[in-house]
Amino acid sequence: MSKPPLFPQQSAAGIAVDPRTLERVIPESKRPDGSMRKQLKIRPGFTPQEDVSRFRGSRQQAMDSTALPKGHILGWVAPSSETQQKAKGASTPPPNKNAKKRANQRAKKTAEKSEGVKDNWEDEEDAENSATTSKTVSTEAAKEDTGEAEVMDKLSKLTVK
Repeated sequence: MSKPPLFPQQSAAGIAVDPRTLERVIPESKRPDGSMRKQLKIRPGFTPQEDVSRFRGSRQQAMDSTALPKGHILGWVAPSSETQQKAKGASTPPPNKNAKKRANQRAKKTAEKSEGVKDNWEDEEDAENSATTSKTVSTEAAKEDTGEAEVMDKLSKLTVK
């Protein structure tokens, strides 16, 4: 069995459910002078004025549930971050020669950063070797195909006596 919470939930009037007896009570509290107030039992069915909510008709409740947030404008959609970035990127070209030069330098720097330093240079050589070997294999296969065709032509021309 789980232990009851140390601070049970209280209503606006301070009424809580006693975890041992499951009765509604106002728990004991401490006065400023240090003395303690007694715990008060609340009669079943009693609702203090602080806990009574304002009356709302069914139509008013429906309106409240479908209401827009405060300050919302109908038909307005917040711009997304993508459209803001497109607007920045689609600006007019740099107005003068120096601005164009700086833009080109920035583009070169970003390209160099994206290349970076290769960790393993052997991988690049292996990739080049495999590319050249696949090229030679494909050319040899093409030669074999043409060689077979030539042999077939010679065989068909031969006649047996």
